[in-house]
Amino acid sequence: MLMTIDPLRWGGALLLSTGYLAMCAAWLRAARARSNATAAPADWLVVHASQTGSAETLARRSALLLATGGLSARAACISSLDEASLRGATRILFIASTYGEGDAPDTAARFAGRLMAEGADLAHLHYAVLALGDRSYANYCGFGRALDTWLRQAGATPLFERIDVDRGDAKALEEWQHHLARLAGTDDAPDWEAPAYAEWRIAERELLNPGSLGAPLYRLALAPCDGPLPAWEAGDLAQVSPPADPAHPREYSIASMPSDGRLELLVRLQKHEDGSLGAASGWLCEGASSGDAVRLRLREHGRFRLGENARRPMILIGNGSGLAGLRGLLRARIAGGVRENWLLFGERNAAHDFLLRGELEGWRESGWLEKLDLAFSRDQEQRLYVQDVLRAQALLVRQWIEHDAAIYVCGSLQGMAGGVHEALTEILGAEALERLGAEGRYRRDVY
Repeated sequence: MLMTIDPLRWGGALLLSTGYLAMCAAWLRAARARSNATAAPADWLVVHASQTGSAETLARRSALLLATGGLSARAACISSLDEASLRGATRILFIASTYGEGDAPDTAARFAGRLMAEGADLAHLHYAVLALGDRSYANYCGFGRALDTWLRQAGATPLFERIDVDRGDAKALEEWQHHLARLAGTDDAPDWEAPAYAEWRIAERELLNPGSLGAPLYRLALAPCDGPLPAWEAGDLAQVSPPADPAHPREYSIASMPSDGRLELLVRLQKHEDGSLGAASGWLCEGASSGDAVRLRLREHGRFRLGENARRPMILIGNGSGLAGLRGLLRARIAGGVRENWLLFGERNAAHDFLLRGELEGWRESGWLEKLDLAFSRDQEQRLYVQDVLRAQALLVRQWIEHDAAIYVCGSLQGMAGGVHEALTEILGAEALERLGAEGRYRRDVY
């Protein structure tokens, strides 16, 4: 699946280098000099508003950088902020992703809809904003800009001007890191470089939708050219750097588990108006042979991992190549012996677009999928989508939520994700859906 919204999906990664060890050491040194951060408020809050975990990763790195100078700092999700915490804080660094066309990410929905919709007196507050975005969208860094404007109007004082980051631009991140190092009074700033790419080979490539009215969709199985298969968790992402455009990696949800012995992706072949193919999808689906090296690295996607939802009942909703992320989650849950799984999946025609049909029907027949609902939009005169199926199952959705279920949504931003969110709002109520999001029981990976 190709992601185009959360900018640091283009360049963010786990710290797997000596820089990470240095930051950990700095954190331990600072921790000895202060009381438990969860028991007492820190002098500095680094607040992240993240859709896929990139802003959260940067927030933790920023807090650790401040700690190298002996400052008391901790990272926190924006969903934990309320009026009292804003009144009590004197220094906050905000790291804000933008979702869709300028909207707040899911973690910031309550903050934006309530606190930012009202007036506030924040004259006591000093702040800075790192806005993450993608310049190809009309409302570039929309939420970060709106947050900065709201803070200024509320009387807060900027520590330095807002920094906008276009798809993980290294220079912008270096500028942010420089400002933080000055605030911390240290030159001992850890390395924030992402890990290097490894070389992989395509072991298998299968067209999943021959004859489809839509663009071709392939299942790709990849293996490292050298060394063992690295570890990842369900929900994580693979970044591919195509030869035609190596500067900006494309990200895809991983559709398999390490126990499967290979990394699998579901990739839709993108074709531009001039007939040219997408730089990454064209390379993966048609250009690369089994002998070519595919430059690939893994990235943790904390917001879409199972986490505390691993043993809960789960409603999984998606369409198209979004099945990749949902399949990874299902394979992990099945391996863990969890049977309370309900999948709602949508595509165009059952005859050509019932992706991975044998596997899904096999899971249903063997009881690993307690419920499988399908919406093939072109198989009847009136279009039918997953949100329509969801509304028809409203009573059952409420029953699953009452039994502590979590909801995971993966697929297209336009149409599906918005339609599903509207349907869930109708079924559960806006406040209940917000609460599920704050609890981590409503998670989305949409693009």
